[in-house]
Amino acid sequence: MAFAKLGAVALDCPDPRALAAFYAGMLGGTTEGDSDWIDLRLPEGGTLAFQAAPGHVPPKWPAPDGSQQFHLDLTVEDLDAAEKEALALGAKVLDAEDRRRNWRVYADPAGHPFCLCVC
Repeated sequence: MAFAKLGAVALDCPDPRALAAFYAGMLGGTTEGDSDWIDLRLPEGGTLAFQAAPGHVPPKWPAPDGSQQFHLDLTVEDLDAAEKEALALGAKVLDAEDRRRNWRVYADPAGHPFCLCVC
């Protein structure tokens, strides 16, 4: 039997407010917190949090000699439309060349990889 529930997924980053605004632009929700820790309360429940890490080094993707640390899978209805919106918010393409797949890989403004997926 489970004895805990997930409170939040927290991302280290150099600017929590800016990264929270990026994800709020994609996922909706409201932000709260100070300059060192921002919570993004998602409309469907759950929290994505952003923690100040002045020495943050973004993961490399792909990196055969390193780890991506983690990534987020974000479900969308239309990959092309979602890609356009994500890029306008500041995402960077990491791997979106194969347009036949039902997913594409991007980096957020702090360098964390995430996928836009049609499931």
